[in-house]
Formats: sequence, structure tokens, C-alpha cells
Amino acid sequence: MASPAGMQLAQTLRESVADLKKACAGISEATASRAPQGRWSPKEILSHLLNPEGKDWITISKRFLAEDTPTIDLYVETFYSAERAKMSFAALLARLEKDYEALAQFALSLSDEQLARKAHIPLFKDSPLGEYPALSSVIGGVGRFHVAFHIEHMREIRAALS
Repeated sequence: MASPAGMQLAQTLRESVADLKKACAGISEATASRAPQGRWSPKEILSHLLNPEGKDWITISKRFLAEDTPTIDLYVETFYSAERAKMSFAALLARLEKDYEALAQFALSLSDEQLARKAHIPLFKDSPLGEYPALSSVIGGVGRFHVAFHIEHMREIRAALS
């Protein structure tokens, strides 16, 4: 049976993705590839939320379990590759939904002890999560804060492009 913490993390992820889908509703393919000066396009925002190829949130999360306090180097960019540029906006959103549902399922599979495992993430040093966050904090942060931030980002971009 899933831990209460794992169930809450899964619910948060699912709600965040549902809110993101609402923010993306009605964005045309032409608009999805456009960006205001100095900002990201809607497709770039989704690509960023997907992380770079091979470093999705499940891959990152599994390192918390496989290694003792692994150092995880994260960085901020769009991760918008030629492959992702060829994908439709709808396909990027569907992939994001699939990846985040897999993360929700992963969270449901974890014990409280596993969720308490820590990693060293230098990028988070000055963030509320701190430089040595627990896995539960990272998964929760992805759902509660990271996706929420980019929902607002998406709304700003939509408004600027309309």
C-alpha cells in the first residue's frame, strides 16, 4: 500500500499537470513555436518541464535510491532539441503528461524511508529546498512549485502573443 506521503505527492503531480493542460488549451501550433522577445515559446516551456533527454524526473529520483547522497547537477535551460522542435505542441504535452504520471506512480511505490533519502543538488543551495533535499521535497517541489511557476509563465507568454 502506498504511503500517505506518496499518495499526496502523486495527487499534487496530477493536479499540477491538469492545471498545465488547462493553461495550454487552445494554443495553436503556430503560436506554440513563437516567443516574445527574450522569452521562451510555449513549446520551449514544455520542453523545459520534460528535462533533457535521459534526465527525466524518474531517472533523477531513482538516483536518490541507488546511491548514498548522490550529487545531482541540474541546470536551467529549455532543453529544446531538434527532435522536440519537430514534435507538435500536443505531442509534447502528451509526453509531459505521460512522464509526470510515471513520476506519480513512482511516488506511490515509495516507502516513507525512501522518500526521506537525500541528494546533494548544488542548484538548490539558495532555494527553500536547500542543497540536500529529501526525495519527497524534490518530487513535491516539481509538482507544487516548478510546474506552477511555468503555468504562470505559459499564461504570460500566451497574453504577450495574443
